[in-house]
Amino acid sequence: MADFSQKSTISITCPKLMTPYLRKEVEALGFKVDHERLAGLEITGSLHDCMKLNLCLSTAHRVHFLLKKFEAHNADQLHEKLVSIPWEEYIDRSGYVSVTSFIKNKTIDNTQFAQLKVKDAIVDRIRQKTGARPDSGSDLNHTVVFLFWKNEQAMVYLDTSGESISRRGYRVQNHTAPMQETLAATIVQASKWEPGQHFVNPMCGSGTIAIEAALKALNKPAGLLRPNYGIKHILGFDVGEWNSLRTDLKYQGNKDFEGRILATDHDRRAIQAAQKNAKTAGVDHLIEFKVCDFRETEIPYGDGVVVMNPPYGERIGHDQQLESLYTAIGDFFKQDCSGKWGYVFTGNFDLAKKVGLRSNQRIELYNSTIECRLLEYELY
Repeated sequence: MADFSQKSTISITCPKLMTPYLRKEVEALGFKVDHERLAGLEITGSLHDCMKLNLCLSTAHRVHFLLKKFEAHNADQLHEKLVSIPWEEYIDRSGYVSVTSFIKNKTIDNTQFAQLKVKDAIVDRIRQKTGARPDSGSDLNHTVVFLFWKNEQAMVYLDTSGESISRRGYRVQNHTAPMQETLAATIVQASKWEPGQHFVNPMCGSGTIAIEAALKALNKPAGLLRPNYGIKHILGFDVGEWNSLRTDLKYQGNKDFEGRILATDHDRRAIQAAQKNAKTAGVDHLIEFKVCDFRETEIPYGDGVVVMNPPYGERIGHDQQLESLYTAIGDFFKQDCSGKWGYVFTGNFDLAKKVGLRSNQRIELYNSTIECRLLEYELY
């Protein structure tokens, strides 16, 4: 069985340019960052640590635990090095394994072929040592192995997350184009909002931003909502330790929250979807939902933020139709939101100019492959 206390490099991935927010989360958990990159970072830790990281991180995508780093010029060398790893200590001979990869090697023009070589090496080793072999395929709900192979340098990891951490499990219903949970969590972190202040989210859509704000307000780790992770399928996984950790994290949260969280949308179906998602996340009691035009959203007295994610032409609507919308957002900020911090998240920089306000800062983020900005306005 795997030694869950043995330390190695842990590579934590995140969407492009979100690393500063991920770093803040990782350091708050007591870890030291060894290396930071465009879409992730590295720390030193154990599989025990991977449990906590998976449950607690809201801006990460995956937590990879390094098994071996080596040089491989071609697929045959790759297979040879991989067979030397004691896979029988990590993967149940009657279990299931899937392989994912990032490959940039001049001898490989088909990543599926390289992944097959990894799978064959794992299966060959386990069969040789135990007389049986695990099943394999593309299902990420069991043991997952990740290969990073760039030029001649190869690194093979246990993917302790399996499915991306962004899939919290609360989004049971979507409307239009839903925002990824990690991006929503990053927007909440990037804003000047602090739990205890008001959080207002007009144009809330499926409610992802408001829900991530509510989870932060409660200090409730988003990972508690999901039942399955890759780490649960690694030999040596201690169910008792996992359940104890979950219980500790569950009771560390806040029960009281002074500020108000308001989420509105003109589309009744969006609000219905948002309410169902909030209920699944266990935060429906914290969020006040209302069907109304964004200009009719109540702005409570006191400190807080107003966060808006209007359509920006990439997926929904057309630029000409949206110009007046962005102008109206600027008017709404000026007339109704004084004393607050205003935020507009958009991937259309021409439309952003129509807000007509001078931004305090323009935070660069990505929505999938779309370059976006979170525009911050100090509303006097």
